Parts: sequence; structure tokens; C-alpha cells
Amino acid sequence: MAHIRRHPVDVTKWQVRYIDPTGRERSKTFPRKVDAEKYLIHVEAQKQRAEWINPELSSTRFAEWAEGWLANRTHLKPKTFAGYESLLKVHILPRFGASRLDRIDSLSIEDWVADLKASGLSASRIRQAHNVLSQILKTAVRARYLPANSAEGVDLPRKPRREQLFLTPSEVDRLADVVEDRYRALIYVFAYGALRWGEAAALRRRRIDVLRGKLEVVESLSEVGGELHFGPTKNYRDRVVTLPKFLRDMLNHHFLNHSAQDPDALVFTVSKGAPMRNSNFSSNVWRPAVQAAGLPEGLRVHDLRHTAVAILISQGVHPEAIKRFLGHSSIMVTMDIYGHLFPSEQEALAEALDDAFARSQTDKRRTKTDRDPATDEGDLRKGQATLDLSEVGPVGIEPTTFGLKARCSTN
Repeated sequence: MAHIRRHPVDVTKWQVRYIDPTGRERSKTFPRKVDAEKYLIHVEAQKQRAEWINPELSSTRFAEWAEGWLANRTHLKPKTFAGYESLLKVHILPRFGASRLDRIDSLSIEDWVADLKASGLSASRIRQAHNVLSQILKTAVRARYLPANSAEGVDLPRKPRREQLFLTPSEVDRLADVVEDRYRALIYVFAYGALRWGEAAALRRRRIDVLRGKLEVVESLSEVGGELHFGPTKNYRDRVVTLPKFLRDMLNHHFLNHSAQDPDALVFTVSKGAPMRNSNFSSNVWRPAVQAAGLPEGLRVHDLRHTAVAILISQGVHPEAIKRFLGHSSIMVTMDIYGHLFPSEQEALAEALDDAFARSQTDKRRTKTDRDPATDEGDLRKGQATLDLSEVGPVGIEPTTFGLKARCSTN
């Protein structure tokens, strides 16, 4: 049975002795008996709720646990793995590497977030670093090294929403007219097929059926540390894009002039047939073309994906169809990014408020007339004869040389 006793060596202290869930006897010493009693109650409650944590495991150094955690992330894409590794090395391990797992509490994490912000690190990067830390601690909880994840619930700086840029179809034409012919179809695939950069760069000939107008998006190309990696799409969701007729004709022209005939050959390549690299394309093709076309300086390749959505919304396409077209995991993702572009109920509400205001003004004029007839310009001034309209026929208005005059007829 768990019990409290005087320490056998230092009688000024109190010792808690208990049996852990594995059957091993453990002890912990306290300077005050009241603290020992509280600890004993806490331990017994943890055992009853199956929440007891082995103190030897929870004392593991964070760096040791994080190293093993990262080594087991074999399912991650190379670019994601490299990002996690960088965040650990630069932002997380310098702060928590030497700490025991059970010494990393929410207050220390909040201090860390505040220091990252004070150093000038962007909100986006801070949130990414916190996400990695939280994943590591969450895994420790699942492995019963920790009772809870201290990173949960920590306030984080809000990620500023970047203003989305959209091109009109005419602006897309201007952009396509100033690039080399080998990249012309690529511009339209971005703007009318809504492909991401990696998806277009990894596109192979056998994935495009020009006759049926179908384009399969099943692969993506990323660059990590100077090396190119082919892998699944961003959210591991394959999709089929239906191509408009004009784009089928452009791709036919592209196949004849700028693509190898091998079904596995990449559709879009550099002049020597090698895969495109985002950094090189950006500096050698994209930015010069944006400038030559007179488009906003901050325009990105990804903004052509936004452009495709804006065009579809302007044509009245249903949000669910757009979600499938983009390959989003849920309609909530689509609406969170593009919801403000859809005709909203707010417009109808504004019109209803306008109508209500107009009616109130009409009622106001009518009430004023009923309450103070002397102010009505149609009334006769005091001292003038009044006209009994009960004996007058239909009233009409006739134009005169100097304006309008009333006309009436008797019954």
C-alpha cells in the first residue's frame, strides 16, 4: 500500500512510497508532510485514471526525444522533412534542447514565442515552429512520456493574410504574349487549369488526353537543397481537369514543337529538355514577363491559380465544382480562401436595407402631410376659396408653355 513515512536518513523530511502500475516500488521525498500527502493523493488518482507517467521517461532530454521523432517522419515529403529539420535546428533546439520533457511547460513556450516575435521572425514562421514543437510533444504524450501537451492553447501571432491578386482574361493574354513560345501554353494551364507550380512542372505527356480534353494531376515536383524530387500532390489527392477547347489546341501546338514524344516525357521543360526549377523560372521567365506585360510587380505564379478561380466564379460555377477543380480537401478550404469572391447574401441584405430606408422616407412624407396639411403646397392659402373635389371629375396634368397646369372635368 502507498504510504508516507519519515525519511530514514533525514528525519526532517517526509518520504512517499508507492507501487507504480508496472509493479515497481517508487519513492519521492518532500520537506513538508503536507506536500507529501498531496503528492500521494495525486499519484493514486493518476493510477486510478490510467494517467500515471513514468518519471524516468518524462525526464528524457528534449533533444534526444526530438531526434528520434524526426527520424521516424519517413512518410513526409522531402521538402516538408527539410522544413521540419530546419525549424528544429534554428528555432527549437537552441531553446529546449537541453530541457527535460516534463520541464517544458506552457509558460516557457509562451516566453519562447514572444522572443521569436521580438527577434523579427514572421508570424508564419513562428506558427510553423510552434507546430513542429507541438507535434513532438504530442507524440511524447501518446508514448506516455508526458501527461499532456504543453504547446496546446498557447497564443500565437496571427498570420497576415496576403492580398490575393487576380488577372482578367485580357491580362492573362498580355502575359502569355510576352513569354517564349515554349512557355505560352504553361501560362494558360496555370490560369485556366488552376495547377500549382509543382503539379505543372511534373506533368507528363501521358497524363494529357487532348482529344477528350482531360488532364490528370497525380504528381508534383519540388526542389530541396538543390535536388529535384517527384512525389504526390500537395494534399495527396489526384484529380482530373477538363480542358477548354482553346487550351487543347495550344497543348497540341506545344506537343509538336516543345515536348518529346515519349509518354513519360515532361510536358513543360527548359530549352534543353531538363525539368523546370521554380527559382530559375521565376528570375529568368516570370519576373521579366510580368514587367513587360505591365502587371503588378508582386504577382506570383500561384496568383494564376487564383485567377482561374476568379474566372470560374464570374461565370457562376458552383463552389463544390470549384473545390473539386482545385483539388481541395474540403469545401471549407475553398470558401476560406475564395469565399469573398462569391456573390454573397450581404449584397442582398444591403439591398433590403436600402428598400427599408426608402419606405421609411415615403412613410415620413405621408405622415407629415397628414399631420400638417397647411404645409402641403397643394393646399390653398388662408383666405382663398376652396374647391369641392367631390363634384370634380378625373384630374390630369397638361403641359403648358411655362410648365405644367392641372386640368379637370366635371361629371
